[in-house]
Amino acid sequence: MRRIEEAARSLDVVLETDVLVVGSGPGGLAAALAAARAGARTALLDRYGCFGGNMTQVGVEGFAWYRHERTVDCEGIGIEFEQRAKAMGAALPEPQSISHALDAEMFKWVADTLVEEAGITPLLHRWCVAPIMEGDAILGVITESKAGREAILAKRVIDATGDADVAVRAGAPFRRTPKREMMAVSVMFSMSGVDKRRFIDAVKADPQTYADWSGNGEWEYETTGKEDTLFSPFLRKPFQQALAAGLIPSSLHTIAGTWGSVTDQGDLTYLNLVHVPEIDGTDPVDLTVGEIRGRREAIHALNALRGFMPGCEHAKLRNFGMTLGIRDTRKIDALYNLTGADVREQGRFEDAIGIFPEFVDGYGVLILPTTGRYWQVPYRALVPRRVRNLLVAGRAIGGDKISHASARNMMCCAVGGQGAGVAAAISIRRDEPLDRLTIETVQSELVRQGARIR
Repeated sequence: MRRIEEAARSLDVVLETDVLVVGSGPGGLAAALAAARAGARTALLDRYGCFGGNMTQVGVEGFAWYRHERTVDCEGIGIEFEQRAKAMGAALPEPQSISHALDAEMFKWVADTLVEEAGITPLLHRWCVAPIMEGDAILGVITESKAGREAILAKRVIDATGDADVAVRAGAPFRRTPKREMMAVSVMFSMSGVDKRRFIDAVKADPQTYADWSGNGEWEYETTGKEDTLFSPFLRKPFQQALAAGLIPSSLHTIAGTWGSVTDQGDLTYLNLVHVPEIDGTDPVDLTVGEIRGRREAIHALNALRGFMPGCEHAKLRNFGMTLGIRDTRKIDALYNLTGADVREQGRFEDAIGIFPEFVDGYGVLILPTTGRYWQVPYRALVPRRVRNLLVAGRAIGGDKISHASARNMMCCAVGGQGAGVAAAISIRRDEPLDRLTIETVQSELVRQGARIR
């Protein structure tokens, strides 16, 4: 590969702050709110023009679709997202659970409101391209934007990019799932012009359960058995009919998945039907392939629904998500790496910063939290090795495959994010390094903020 040498240059420092959060998905948004509420000057940076990550940019609206009657759920900022969305007219009842699905477009406004209320410095339309290092300590980041190349300095940085971009470039050790084993990426989309009554009548006439998820190469799930009879807003039969009729290519036998809500106005949202395998979310070549192939397959899915799903005969595309839904790339090598046993056997930790239900969704395992079981999220899973002044929040925290299939879920990302934000603020206040932080002080502040840690 040919190489070009860049000339050295000096950069303007456009901001100095206590805590800088890079990435504003459920983990990053929660981290920024928690840090600000704990008294730290906080800035929140995102490459797009809105905050929310998976919730807004990807369009994953089912924030707590795992919640059932006996679920012991987490508390704190993640629940606040759902509650504020409801209060601001940005949520609808979710069809398979005791929860509300977020309205991805309206939640952009909800996120803006939360950020402004907390006094956070918003930094949209900036892409973090490199850490600023002094030895093994991170001092801030370099960004690129329409304004060019700039520097932001911070006493503590929280990497909430989802892919551990900041941590990896700062020298933190990590592991990446082999591409052939990565969970497929999704192109989320929504439809308009759906006849709600006819659509719901058809769902009721042929109700699907989680047992119906298994049945072809893409959807094969191990459950505990208790999930199998529960209702799921699952769609496969229209696509099987479209295949048999030659309406969609024979290669698209894996189109199947769930819908999130259908409004009185005829919007059918959060259609999670297209799953593109072997796409590495850290490779722009793969991302380009995933976007183009995913949108093409989504149009085939739309045509199949129009042809074979009652109520969808006159529907049309409303929107695609702004970007791919990535489930699986890098995980840091943390001070403690979660295990499958931790999330499946109610792991307990002295440094717990929150709890999350026994909910596993990924790598061919589906466990729904219907019996009151839960596990604790340990602070050490957020602390990368070999880099000072840095925490990681969101799906890139330390862990193995099965623990990732639980910790990657949006509400759990918010739990870890709140813990990271509080820890960063307390670390500055007490002048303690992040890897030797007085965890009891962090836990006290989390409780004050409404989180549940035990």
